[in-house]
Amino acid sequence: MVNLLKTIIPLLIAILIFIQPVNAARNTNSYDGNIFPIYAGNGSLVPPSTTLKDALRGKRTSVIIFYLDDSADSKAFAPSVSALKLIWGEEIDLIPLTTDEIQNQSNEDPLEASYYWNGQIPQIVVIDGKGDLKLDQSGQVPLEDINEAISQATGLAKPSYSVKIKSFNEYNSEASVE
Repeated sequence: MVNLLKTIIPLLIAILIFIQPVNAARNTNSYDGNIFPIYAGNGSLVPPSTTLKDALRGKRTSVIIFYLDDSADSKAFAPSVSALKLIWGEEIDLIPLTTDEIQNQSNEDPLEASYYWNGQIPQIVVIDGKGDLKLDQSGQVPLEDINEAISQATGLAKPSYSVKIKSFNEYNSEASVE
């Protein structure tokens, strides 16, 4: 028993000394994991359920969001992306894409999402089912502007209700209909 304690106690002390706390923060450019489950409460957004090519083939409106998991601006915009899913549901193809894979690449194919990336994050692009660009903006784009572009692209009326994004702690937010 004494030998077991002599082994366990130093091991526990070593563990306590070397373990570092996890420090996730919305306002830093640190990598905290996928931003959508952490900061928007919606892990179902990634990976995207479709590609731009498939959406255009099906003549569906596409909403592409270019982001980085280690960007404070992308973390702040994540609840708005979740709100778009809540508002428009299956009426649009929501395509959130991390730009890690497309940085320093050029693409000349308008059927590929990377064709539309302008090098800034977050960036939101709305493309109607015919392939016509309806919105291309970077930064914290207001939901009203995005909804207007989606309404134009789909031919559907803008929602008659408002969506409130509420932060309930420093990490998590949720979108709710009011």
